Amino acid sequence: MTKPTKIDQVLTWATDLDDRTLAQAQTTASMPFVEKPLALMPDAHLGLGSTVGSVVATSGAVMPACVGVDIGCGMIAQRLTMSGAELGPDLDAVHEGIARTVPSGIPRAGRRKAGSHRGRGGVGGRGDKPQGGYSPALQTLMKTRPDHADEAKTLAQFGTLGSGNHFIEICADADTDEAWIVLHSGSRNPGNTIARHHIGAAKGVMKDFFIELPDPDLAYLVEGRPEFDEYIEAMIWAQVYAFENRQAMMDAVVGVVCTALEASVEQLLGDNEPVNCHHNYTTKEHHHGRDLWVTRKGAILAREGTLGVIPGSMATGSFIVEGRGSKASYCSASHGAGRRMSRTAARKRLTAESLDEAMANIAWNRQPDALLDEHPDAYKDLGEVMENQADLVRIRHRLNTLLNYKGT
Repeated sequence: MTKPTKIDQVLTWATDLDDRTLAQAQTTASMPFVEKPLALMPDAHLGLGSTVGSVVATSGAVMPACVGVDIGCGMIAQRLTMSGAELGPDLDAVHEGIARTVPSGIPRAGRRKAGSHRGRGGVGGRGDKPQGGYSPALQTLMKTRPDHADEAKTLAQFGTLGSGNHFIEICADADTDEAWIVLHSGSRNPGNTIARHHIGAAKGVMKDFFIELPDPDLAYLVEGRPEFDEYIEAMIWAQVYAFENRQAMMDAVVGVVCTALEASVEQLLGDNEPVNCHHNYTTKEHHHGRDLWVTRKGAILAREGTLGVIPGSMATGSFIVEGRGSKASYCSASHGAGRRMSRTAARKRLTAESLDEAMANIAWNRQPDALLDEHPDAYKDLGEVMENQADLVRIRHRLNTLLNYKGT
């Protein structure tokens, strides 16, 4: 078991930490309200504003850019009653069904309406849609929508995947062959808009009070002030939007699989409950004997017994894990494999042919040129990442990829 390394004010589980990433984390840790040490997960890499794979505990203040622009981004995983073998060797038709049912990219206002969720009806034709065509969850969210989250885009992008590293996969347990659906997405345009609004507000506060920072993206909001309360309220709303967005898409994918197998939702899911977890958020927790705001940017909650999802890249599957409650990591673990190569570098150094080879025997978009920056070789080795955090999580299920649908 690899032990974390203490470097000045940073405690890191990453064994391949480059100088720029470490310097960025140390700059964040230098802020006076940051609890020491700042924790870096084994997938840590350079980020915009703050380090991806960092856990930053703060007292009396939060940094909106540290949470990031995809507030509430995270994972949902649903175990099925079927095995990978029962799904069949050819999942291309299922992939096409998912692509038709779950919009990706940037859906425009009025393009689609999301059906009901979690009631095992609605999206994908599995029941009656509620009044107005929108799910109960979305209707509730619209009633409390922050003013700076665009109404049309909030409606249009609910139930949509996005692009970049967001994905939908069908996997099989490496030991039991139990099938799983695994999905990665966040709060879409509403979360992005909320984040940028409050990052700007924090920078405005710094300017108004003549506060100099080592990095402008470390602009912060002080607890007890109106702008702090406004951010927390809007951020929590975006987290809920992201959580419900993932569930709506999961319901849609379940509908596609049900149709392909000619099975009911009850037959496909049984009593299995989904694991739905954020990895970009902040929340108040009790650590080191006091209440602190814990910001996980590219990190998941890993309290003792808490279930989480840690994905790899397009071809390398995912892990379902159970937290060990490590006090040193503020009860956290990595959110995935983490990039080892920027998107620009991946496009320069990797080839479409090698991506085709990596995706052999997997149903996927078959767009190697469009997805070259998501090449598995652009990411760290997931097995090594898991070895480096054996003190943070227990592995419950090792999942192998059968199908991967990427947003483009």
